[in-house]
Amino acid sequence: MSTKTDTPPATFIDEGAIITALIGGARADAGRVREILAKASEAHGLELAEVAALTTISDPDLLAELFATARAIKEDIYGRRLVLFAPLYISNLCENDCLYCAFRVRNKELKRRALTQDEIRHEVEILVDQGHKRVLLVAGESYPQQGFQYVLDSVASIYEVKRGNGEIRRVNVNVAPLTLDEFRALKATGIGTYQLFQETYHRETYSKVHLGGRKRDYDWRVTAMDRAQASGIDDVGIGVLFGLFDWRFETLAILQHIQHLEETFGVGPHTISMPRLEPAVGSDIASQPPHPVSDLDFRKIVAILRLAVPYTGMILSTREGPSLRRESFAMGISQISAGSRTNPGGYTDDTVADMEQFQLGDHRTLDEVIRDVAQMGYIPSFCTACYRLGRTGADFMDLAKPGEIKHHCDPNALSTFLEYLEDYGSPETVAEGEQLIAETLASMAERERSTSNKLIAQVRAGRRDCLV
Repeated sequence: MSTKTDTPPATFIDEGAIITALIGGARADAGRVREILAKASEAHGLELAEVAALTTISDPDLLAELFATARAIKEDIYGRRLVLFAPLYISNLCENDCLYCAFRVRNKELKRRALTQDEIRHEVEILVDQGHKRVLLVAGESYPQQGFQYVLDSVASIYEVKRGNGEIRRVNVNVAPLTLDEFRALKATGIGTYQLFQETYHRETYSKVHLGGRKRDYDWRVTAMDRAQASGIDDVGIGVLFGLFDWRFETLAILQHIQHLEETFGVGPHTISMPRLEPAVGSDIASQPPHPVSDLDFRKIVAILRLAVPYTGMILSTREGPSLRRESFAMGISQISAGSRTNPGGYTDDTVADMEQFQLGDHRTLDEVIRDVAQMGYIPSFCTACYRLGRTGADFMDLAKPGEIKHHCDPNALSTFLEYLEDYGSPETVAEGEQLIAETLASMAERERSTSNKLIAQVRAGRRDCLV
């Protein structure tokens, strides 16, 4: 595990500025809100005070305008693509005592387990056989005897698995905050994004819900992305656990964190995740959130963040049920998990419930999710091209902001979707998918259609991992 010295306070999270912005935002009238929405439609992002004003929207007409603006920006930047992945929990060992989490060290109801490397490879075989191409490695914040080397070995094990036409092409990682040297070692394994949630940016709440372990150190955790970026990992993912504190505060704090990373490293996070508190074994607070977030407020969070940081990926997990997931796609979500398990060994044995981190809201299989997504007109994408071709960090944003990234993303999405259909799709999903591909090609601009047809021809001829 990481060792550290005292961490200076992370002053870039300015609670006073957030409160001031929220007070000012509450005074915004309909005219001011519409001015902000008009600015947001230009896809250049928003300032703290402008985001604060949007959090106060309750009028049905203004809500409709908020959602419509977010939908337009999302489709203009990301098109109809939805990237799919699966979490892979390798361990639920943890030294922290977080009141909201089933993995907390004092939870005696949880059965503890750390997968062996052979068990990890077997879990990956199952995911590959389902059609997955990218996984998010997740581990509790404590490791077996080999320490952090366990994580490095696990990444290597995931990449080792080859099954017919299938393999995991990109491993993203969600593990405890690391030292600079540990981050450098993690980067050397070939990971994609390093992901870590602050859980809550509100210091008083943070201290109340983290009772023991290294995670009690707010500043060590919130500065983890600085160390990751300094180590050369230029794709990082942030997020909070909505429900611990006022969602309006948390949304503005996310924006402050993003601004800090942009000012310090020239690029903000690659993704934002937005999990809500869900029931967890051994946690009363998870079943009764201190600051519950309604479905409507959750949709507002998605829409507001899409306007505030238009080029940042937004991730929605299977914590949420199918209905809310569907509603969120149009307003800003660009990545979703599917067929998830939140306990180590969960893909091998999906009947085990006493090792889960939290309860799932969407229990559908990957194929069922893909068919549903396709029926809605979205293109399920398994693309990992940007990671492997060096389009990460600032290089990705340099392509995204002028709209050039779509020339790569749309063709890659279609070719990886066709790979899934040919290798893993059920007959019903294949029928839906082939129709969607044909309709999408017909609606594409000539440049993207020509590139897409070339990739599709290669896939139909038996090639895999065709990318631009």
